[in-house]
Amino acid sequence: MAVPKYKTSKARTRRRRSINMAKTAPNLVNCSNCGNKILLHRVCPKCGFYRGKQILEPEDMA
Repeated sequence: MAVPKYKTSKARTRRRRSINMAKTAPNLVNCSNCGNKILLHRVCPKCGFYRGKQILEPEDMA
């Protein structure tokens, strides 16, 4: 079994953790109907369309 010869410094440990635990921004795509930025696989809150079909009544009209 491998055993470390030296203690891992705090800086090295924290650098490794910061790289591996970095949060990524959500991927936003343009709505195919109105061009609004939305999350993938979600109904557009502005126009209410999803995959070319009207799913919800838009917020400003309701």
